[in-house]
Amino acid sequence: MTRQRSLLLGTSFLALAALAACSNHEPRTFGPDEFATEEADEVSETTRTNTAGPVAQEQQSAGEKALPGKKDISYDPAPPPPADLYDSKNEERAGAIAEGEPMPTSTPVAMPMGGARAEDSDMDMSVATRPSPDRQKSAERKPMAPRKESAGGDAIAFGLAGGRASGSGTVAAADMPKTATGSSAVAPPTEIVTSTEITMYGGSEQYTDHGVNPYTLVEDDAQSTFSIDVDTASFTVARKKLEAGVLPPQEAIRVEEFVNWLDYDYAAPAADSSVPFAVHMDAMPDPFRPGRHIMRVGVQGKEVSRDERPPLHLTFLVDVSGSMSSPDKLPLAKQSLHMLVDSLREDDTIALATYAGRTAKILDPTSAADKGRIHAAIEALNSGGGTAMSSGLDLAYGMAWDSFEAGHENRVIVLSDGDANIGRTSFDEMLSQIKGYADRGVTMTTIGLGMGNYKDTLMEQLSNKGDGNNFYIDSQDAAQRIFVDELGGTLVTIARDVKIQVEFNDDAVHAYRLIGYENRDIADADFRNDKVDAGEVGAGHDVTALYEVILKDGYTRDLATVRLRWEQPGADVDQGGQAATERSFKFRDRALAERSDMAARDLRMAYTSATFAEILRNSPGAQELSLDALIAFGKTSARRGEDDDQELIGLMQTARDLGAGTASATLSRR
Repeated sequence: MTRQRSLLLGTSFLALAALAACSNHEPRTFGPDEFATEEADEVSETTRTNTAGPVAQEQQSAGEKALPGKKDISYDPAPPPPADLYDSKNEERAGAIAEGEPMPTSTPVAMPMGGARAEDSDMDMSVATRPSPDRQKSAERKPMAPRKESAGGDAIAFGLAGGRASGSGTVAAADMPKTATGSSAVAPPTEIVTSTEITMYGGSEQYTDHGVNPYTLVEDDAQSTFSIDVDTASFTVARKKLEAGVLPPQEAIRVEEFVNWLDYDYAAPAADSSVPFAVHMDAMPDPFRPGRHIMRVGVQGKEVSRDERPPLHLTFLVDVSGSMSSPDKLPLAKQSLHMLVDSLREDDTIALATYAGRTAKILDPTSAADKGRIHAAIEALNSGGGTAMSSGLDLAYGMAWDSFEAGHENRVIVLSDGDANIGRTSFDEMLSQIKGYADRGVTMTTIGLGMGNYKDTLMEQLSNKGDGNNFYIDSQDAAQRIFVDELGGTLVTIARDVKIQVEFNDDAVHAYRLIGYENRDIADADFRNDKVDAGEVGAGHDVTALYEVILKDGYTRDLATVRLRWEQPGADVDQGGQAATERSFKFRDRALAERSDMAARDLRMAYTSATFAEILRNSPGAQELSLDALIAFGKTSARRGEDDDQELIGLMQTARDLGAGTASATLSRR
């Protein structure tokens, strides 16, 4: 999401809470059968195709209402919130905001979270830009360096920003630079990508803290643009930690991967549809924070049967270094590959390479009809030596390119703990290796294994750069799910470089916050720039994004317009691939449930999973939410026959017993 400027306001979250608490809008009452999202008449008449570069201004369709554009910053602070939202000890707050010199630090501001009364909490949370590399670090945090910036303008950070609270509940403070008028200055946020070393299980693991998305005023930036994400590794890593009796590092939590671990009952696109997706939208009041609503955008990919899918040409690259010797690493990797091989058709092919202190070509491309030979090659793998991952990638991609077939699925599958200690081991060098192959149609799946030295950042970014997906396998059940039950979604691409842009109606929505997808942000101007990479969607995959929104009084019928843009599987356009396609959909207010207990169970479980992740990552907006209350909400929302729902509830109970989410909260139905 690209915002035009950075707006830092100490009282912003109080103002949002006041807007929410004072909102008098009366949503319609809906019957249970009225929640189905309208599809046919929501698809725009125009299917837009690839353009040469960024498009600054969208062509408005005939009869389509134009939404307010972005404008120069001019903010009149909201009236003070009702007195019962805070007590006298919190009456000192930041003044007006004006444009000025950069502000590299954050300032702690005491404020109620989630609409709770300030006297109920002594925690100080900060409102600031995402941490700058030259800021004063708090003692509890390791230094962070800025990640690659998206193209586009500066950001507007309204309300809760990406800086995370330290162990004391407050980000370290420093003096704020002032403008000529004495007001606090504004500066674009700096995003975080370098990994954090976490010592666990006697080893060093690496995860990346991407911050927390801020609230954004619709009048300042109506658009939210991001890449689709079907990865689930973060959920599985957290599950393994919890089952081992420890809370996962907050840096390991990616909210969208918790949400997308669950399957949702979205209707698939019609079998004869030329569009590979069906889009579903609904919303409900936040069950714990009165005046706020949770809006869901769900994308369901078309199903492709085993007989209909294209042939697969898979190159397995297996880490057989000494660090892979434990039972949850190489032995589990071999079991997983055996499962995958047994799921293949005879016209599929398998090649196998390994890397440790040196690389080795174990098996040239072999027909899956010769399963005995493939199984024998897998079973013979043993661990030992260093970790020359970079050289292994060179070998595997070379083998994949040698067997490349246009129109087929050509993929490298890396199974590793992500450790790399021999040869070219820098992050950027490894990512640059695979970009050229991805542009020509060779995709990548990364499978993470083990704990103690697991490098989550590398495994995720390799798959991102390789136009693929990232999973973590912690058990045979997880391998069954990824390589057998959901084989099509894992390995068969139906659309690539899929981008979502949500444009909120200024007549209906005060402010919004995308929950998760922090590292999938795309500049608004790059939505139609097809040189900017985005995520891939596999056959049958569903993808869900949640927004927290504050509606205006007397809001209009159309809350938002959702746009999807994607390219066909295969090579980029400049490599002979097809041009991108775009469709748009309207979010109607009839998809908004009057109460959370009237909303679809799918939506309620998506909210439960997202909020659990928010609590685990110590998100400032969730620090006063009770895990006990969330567990109770999840139990009433769980879908009959969905084992994943029960597993999620069990993990929440484990996390509670380990000390997560101990603050109090009251369940609200409105």
